Amino acid sequence: MRTSFALASFGLSLLLGNVASAQVTDADLAAAASDNSQWLSYGRDQGETRYSPLRQINDGNISDLGVAWTFDTGSFRGLEATPLVANGIMYATRPWSSVFAVNARTGALIWDYDPQVDRAQGYRACCDVVNRGVALYDDKVYVGTIDGRLIALNAQTGAVEWEVLTVDRSRPYTITGAPRIADGKVIIGNGGAELGARGYITAYDAMTGEEEWRFWVVPGNPADGFENPDVEFAATTWDGNWWEVGGGGNAWDSMIYDEEERLVYVGTGNGSPWSHEIRSNGVGDNLYLSSIVALHVDTGRVAWYYQTTPGDNWDYTAVQPLMLADIAINGVLRKVIMQAPKNGFFYVLDRVTGDLIYADPYAELNWATGVDLETGRPIETPHARYDTSVTMIMPGPSGAHNWHPMSYNPNTGLVYIPTLQGSVFPYAIMDEFQFVPEAWNLGIKFGTLEGEPVTPEFEYVGSTGPATRSPGALLAWDPVTRRPRWYHDYDFTINGGTLSTGGNLVFQGGADGVFRAFAADDGELLFEADLGVGIMAAPMTYELDGTQYVSVLAGWGGSSGLFGPNYDGAYKPQGRLWTFQLSGTEIVPVEGQPLPDLTAIPFDESPARLAEGADKYIQNCGLCHGADGASGGAIADLRYASEATYDNFHSIVREGAYTALGMPNLSATVSASDLDTIKNWILSQRAALMAQ
Repeated sequence: MRTSFALASFGLSLLLGNVASAQVTDADLAAAASDNSQWLSYGRDQGETRYSPLRQINDGNISDLGVAWTFDTGSFRGLEATPLVANGIMYATRPWSSVFAVNARTGALIWDYDPQVDRAQGYRACCDVVNRGVALYDDKVYVGTIDGRLIALNAQTGAVEWEVLTVDRSRPYTITGAPRIADGKVIIGNGGAELGARGYITAYDAMTGEEEWRFWVVPGNPADGFENPDVEFAATTWDGNWWEVGGGGNAWDSMIYDEEERLVYVGTGNGSPWSHEIRSNGVGDNLYLSSIVALHVDTGRVAWYYQTTPGDNWDYTAVQPLMLADIAINGVLRKVIMQAPKNGFFYVLDRVTGDLIYADPYAELNWATGVDLETGRPIETPHARYDTSVTMIMPGPSGAHNWHPMSYNPNTGLVYIPTLQGSVFPYAIMDEFQFVPEAWNLGIKFGTLEGEPVTPEFEYVGSTGPATRSPGALLAWDPVTRRPRWYHDYDFTINGGTLSTGGNLVFQGGADGVFRAFAADDGELLFEADLGVGIMAAPMTYELDGTQYVSVLAGWGGSSGLFGPNYDGAYKPQGRLWTFQLSGTEIVPVEGQPLPDLTAIPFDESPARLAEGADKYIQNCGLCHGADGASGGAIADLRYASEATYDNFHSIVREGAYTALGMPNLSATVSASDLDTIKNWILSQRAALMAQ
C-alpha cells in the first residue's frame, strides 16, 4: 500500500467546505495567464512567466502584509516546490517526493500521500532528495518520484489513479523536477548525469499513463542502432566510447509548452563526464548537451535546437528555467524564448525558428568573452579548455543562475533573475580516469591543489556593473535594452526563486530565511519578514473570495533537526508553508535549536595526512556535505557531529546505517583506511571552527 491518507474519506467533504471539484482542462491551462484566482502550473501560465496580474497587494500597502495561515510540513530537508492552486485546493510536495493537499483558504490538511520510495537509493540524487512540485490536469495530480516513477493521484482524495516506471533502475536515474502538461500528455525528465546516466524525457498519455514518445538527449552505443534520425545526427558530433559512461544531458527541470506552435521546449543538461577531453576525446559539440531543444508535441521529434555551450566542459547545463514572451525587438513584436543558464549569458531566441536574437553576459565570467551572433557560438577564452593543470574558471559548476525560477513582468518589461556572482571553480582534467558505477564520474581532479593554480586575468565584457560584486544578487534584466535595470546585492550566494505581480512587486526569499518584496520598477526594498529558515522555493499568489494571498515554502535543512547549522548558525527548524494576506496576523519565525558546544577531539596534524584526508573527502563526501566541510544547508554539517557519530563512522559510511536518511553505503569506493583519513580531516575542520 503506497498511499498514505491523512483523513478518512467520510470527513473529507466537511474539510473541503466550499472547495469546488478540482478539474483542470486544456482551456484552463491556455487561459491561465488571465485567470487571477488560480496558479495551475509550475510557472503559473504556459509561458512560465511567474507573473500574476493581481494587485490587491501592491507597492503602496505591502507593509501591511501578515500571516493568513501556515502549514508545518514535518520536513527538515530542503523544500523547493512551487505550490499550485486549483478550485480552492493547494497542492505541494516535500522531499522524498511526498505530496500534500490543503484548503487554500485555511491551510487545513485535506490529504497526504507518501510514495514510499526506497530511501537507500537517495544517494543517487545529485543535490538532495528534493522535489519541485506537481502538475494538474483533468481531475489528477501528477508527481515524479526520486526513484523514477511518474504517479497520477486523484486530486480530491490523493488515491493513486495510475503509476508508471519511467527509468531503468539498473542505472542511477532520479526525478526531482515537476511534470508538465502539453496537449493531453504529461511530460517528465530525469537526472543522474554525474553518476553515469543517459538523459531523456518522456511523454505519457495523461489519462492512462501509456508512453506516447521519448526524446533521447544524447546518442547511445551506435552498435545498438539509433532510435531515430535526430539521435543518429547527434552521434556525428561525438567521438570515442562516450556511451560507456552514459553521456549525460539529463533534462531534470526545464520543460515548457507553446500551444499555438505545438512545440515542447526542453532545456538539457551537462555532459558526463564533465571533461570534454575524457568524454569525447575533445572532439565535437556533443549534441544535444546544454541545449534548448524544440520538440513537436505529437512525435517528440526535433523541430530545432540551439546549443548554449557546445562541447560542454564545465557542467554548464541549460536546464535552468525557460520562459516564453512576446517582446518588441527593434520595433518588431517577436515570439521569443528566454533563458539565463549556468554559463552566464542571457539568451533571447525566436521560439518559432530557434534563431538567436541576443546573447549577453548577465554575470561575471571568464570562460568566454561573448557570443558570436552570426554563428551562435560562444567566443571562448584561451584558457577555457583546461588541461591537467588547475585553472580557475568563472562561473563554476554552481553557475551564474541555477534552478531557482526567474519571473517576467510585462508592465516593467524586466526579467527578475536570482544570480550567483563570482562563482569560481578549480578545473583540471583527471590524470587517469576510470569509470566507477554508482559514483560521481566527473573526469576532473578534486582535493588539494599542487602548486599555484592558473588564475587568468579577468576581463569582463558585460554590463551588469563592476567585475567584483557580492556573492548573490537579485538582478532585474531588460531583455530589450540588454542591460540590467537594477539589482539587489546579498551577502550570501544562494537566493530563492522570484514572483512578480501587477502590484509592482517582486517577491523573493533568501538563504538567510528572510522573505522580501521589492518594487518591480526600481528595485526599492519594501518589505522584509524573517521566517527563521532558508528559502529556496519560488513564491506564488492566488485570489479567493476577493482576497489575494501569497504563499511560499520555507525550508532549507538537513536530513533531521539534529543535523547541520542553518545560515544564522542555529539548528534548522522544520520547513513550513507560509501564506500571507493584507492585515494578517504577526509574522513569527520558526525557531531552531541552538548549536551545541563543541568539544575538542584529538587528530593527526601532520600536513601529509591532512592533505590526503582532504583529497579523499572532496572525492567522496564534498559534493553533499560541502567542499570545505561546512554544510551548504541541505545535508549534515559533519563538523557538528557528536562523538558517538564519529565513533560510528564505519557503520554509517561503509555499512549503510543511515541509508533510510539517504546516506549511501560507500564501501565500494571508500576503504577503511580512506575513512580514517577522511575522519581525521573532518576533525581538523572541527578544530578550526572551534578556534574561530
